[in-house]
Amino acid sequence: MFKKILIANRGEIACRVAATARRLGVKTVAVYSEADAAARHVKACDEAVLIGGPAPKDSYLQWQRIIDAAKATGAEAVHPGYGFLSENEDFAEACAQAGLVFIGPPSSAIRAMGLKAESKRLMEAAQVPLVPGYHGADQDPALLRREADRIGYPVLIKASAGGGGKGMRAVFKAEEFEAALASCKREAINSFGDDAVLIERYVQKPRHIEIQVFGDTQGDCVYLFERDCSVQRRHQKVLEEAPAPGMTEARRREMGEAAVAAAKAVGYVGAGTVEFIAEQDGRFYFMEMNTRLQVEHPVTEAITGQDLVEWQLRVAAGEPLPLKQHELTMHGHAIEARICAENPDGGFLPATGRLDVARWPAHVSFERGHVRIDAGVGEGDEISPYYDSMVAKLIVWGEDRAQALARLDAALRDTHIVGLQTNVAFLRRCAATASFAGADLDTGLIERERAVLFDQPGLPLQISAAAVVAHTLAKEASLQTRDPWSARDGWRMYGASARRFDLEAGGVHHEVLLSRHHQGGMQLTVEGQSLPFAVNSAGTESHELLLGEGLGQQRVMVKTYAQGERVAVFAPQGSAVLSEIDPIAHAGDGAAEGGRLTAPMPGKLVAFLAQPGDKVSKGQALAVMEAMKMEHTINAPRDGVVAELLFAVGDQIGDGAELLRLGS
Repeated sequence: MFKKILIANRGEIACRVAATARRLGVKTVAVYSEADAAARHVKACDEAVLIGGPAPKDSYLQWQRIIDAAKATGAEAVHPGYGFLSENEDFAEACAQAGLVFIGPPSSAIRAMGLKAESKRLMEAAQVPLVPGYHGADQDPALLRREADRIGYPVLIKASAGGGGKGMRAVFKAEEFEAALASCKREAINSFGDDAVLIERYVQKPRHIEIQVFGDTQGDCVYLFERDCSVQRRHQKVLEEAPAPGMTEARRREMGEAAVAAAKAVGYVGAGTVEFIAEQDGRFYFMEMNTRLQVEHPVTEAITGQDLVEWQLRVAAGEPLPLKQHELTMHGHAIEARICAENPDGGFLPATGRLDVARWPAHVSFERGHVRIDAGVGEGDEISPYYDSMVAKLIVWGEDRAQALARLDAALRDTHIVGLQTNVAFLRRCAATASFAGADLDTGLIERERAVLFDQPGLPLQISAAAVVAHTLAKEASLQTRDPWSARDGWRMYGASARRFDLEAGGVHHEVLLSRHHQGGMQLTVEGQSLPFAVNSAGTESHELLLGEGLGQQRVMVKTYAQGERVAVFAPQGSAVLSEIDPIAHAGDGAAEGGRLTAPMPGKLVAFLAQPGDKVSKGQALAVMEAMKMEHTINAPRDGVVAELLFAVGDQIGDGAELLRLGS
C-alpha cells in the first residue's frame, strides 16, 4: 500500500478519499485554488499545496503544477477524483512519466473510451449492443445534418469528448438542427477543448442504467451490479438508486457481462462505469464509459458493503481485486439525492452564496449507514461560481425500496440549508411523485411530472407565520431581564393586548395579529382567520406550535433560522422564507427599475443574440451566459427595442449585473 497520495480534486470526493486513506494508514496531500484556501478538503488532508487562481483553468486543470506538488511532497500516487483531470489521458500519461501511480485506468483506456465515436467502434467490435447513430470523424455540418435526417428525428447531438450532460442537445425537428449543433459545439469546445460531436437516435422513454465495473492489473474484471440514474434534468442526474427497479437476474447478468466485455476490450484497470440506455422492454444499448469513479458510487457501496475508494487504492497499489465475481452479493436498496445550489423553478439556474445554515439529518454516518451525507462544504462556507453547483450527496439505505423511500423523505425533511437557493424541496417532491414512487422510470420523468414538481406552494402561511411569531417571542424572551417594566409580553391587568406583525412572503405583504388575553391565552389572526395559539420553544430555533383547539388542534414541530429580517422556517409539511418587516425602516423602498435585463447568476458572457435597435418579443433569447460549466440562455422579460449592450462577449459578470437596456 502507498505511504502518501496526492488528491488532485476538491469538494466531497477529496474529503472522501482523504477519510478512506486515513483509515488505511495512508497520508494525503491536498491541492487547492485561491478560492479554496479554507475549504474542507484542505483541512481533511495531512498537507496542502496552493496551485493557482480560482478558475479551474488556473488551478485544478493545471496538471503540471499538480505533478510538481506530488513530487515536492513525496507522494507516490495521484487520485484524480471525478471531474477536472480524472479522464484526461495526457495527465495520466504525465503521471506515469513522472514516476507517479495514477489511481485510475491506463491512459490508453481513457483514450479509447474518451472519444465517444471511437468507443462506439470498439464496442461494436466487442459485440456490445449499440444505439443506431453516426460516429464518424467527418464533422462537416451539412453531413451531420444529412446523417440526422437519415437516422430520423428526434436525434441526440453529443460532444464526442464530453460527459456530465455538457455539449448535449436533443433535436426534435429538422429545422432546429443547425442552432442546436452550433450551441452544442460551442459548449463542447469550452468544456473539453474539442467540438467534435456524434449523433444518435433519441430513444423514446429511455431508462439510464449503468454498471459499476472494476479491473485489476492481473487481468481480472468484475461488475458490482447496476444503478438506475434515469431521473435527470438537463441531462444531469438528480436521483440515483441501486439496484435498478424491475431488473431481473437474467438481465442483470447480461448487462454485467456486456459491461465487463467493454472494459476488457480496452484493458481497463480500476473503477469505471459502463452506461447503457435501456428501452422499457429491457433492450439496452451502450452509451459511453466513464473512466473514473462516479458521483453516485455510494449507492453501490451501500448495497454491496464494499468501499470502492479502498478498492481503488488497493488495485492501484498492484493488489488483486478484493473479491471475485461469484463472491459479490447485494442486500437492500439505496437511493442518492444530489443536493445542489440551484433554483429548480428558474430553469435550474445555479445559485451562489454563503451557507448561513447547513444542518443535516440526525444519525448521519460518513461510512455506510441508514443515512449518509457526503459533503465538501458546511455551515459558513461559500458556494462560488467557479465550480460545480453540488453542495452534498444524501444517501439512504433500506431493507427494500419502500423503506429507502421513507428514509429519503425523512432525511430531506431534516436537511435545512439557508443562505442560498437549493433543490432540497424539489428533490423531496420528485421522490414523492407517482412515477418515482411507483418505479415508472425514464429520463423524461421530471418533464412528465412538471405539474407537481414546479411552482408549488410552500409551507402554508398559517404555519409559517405562526413560526415567525414563535421565533420572535422566543428571541425576546431570551433577552428579557427580570425587570417587569422592560418585558415585551403585552401583559395587561384587564382585557387583551394586540400586536401586529408585518410579514412578507414571495413579495406579498401579510398582516398578522397576535392577541393576548389577561388570563394568559393567545390568539393568532392570519388572513382574517383567527384561532387559539400556543407555543413551546426550546431556544430560538426549535418550536412546538399548537394551532386551534379540541379535535381540530394542529400540532406542528418547526425549526426557524433568522438572518436579519429574513426567517427561514422548516416543518414536516415543507419550508418557507419570510421577512419580518419594519414598515418605518422601509419607507420609500420599491422604486421601479423598468427596461433592465440583469444576469440571474455570476458567470461569463458567451453571446448576445440581439443588437441595439433590434425589436424583441417577450421570451425571446437575448443573451447566453456560462456558469458552473453550463450554458444558460437569458430571455427578454417583455416586448421592446434593444437600446444598449453593457458588456462585451467574454466578460465575467456578477450576479444581478445589468446586461442590456430595453426601450419601448
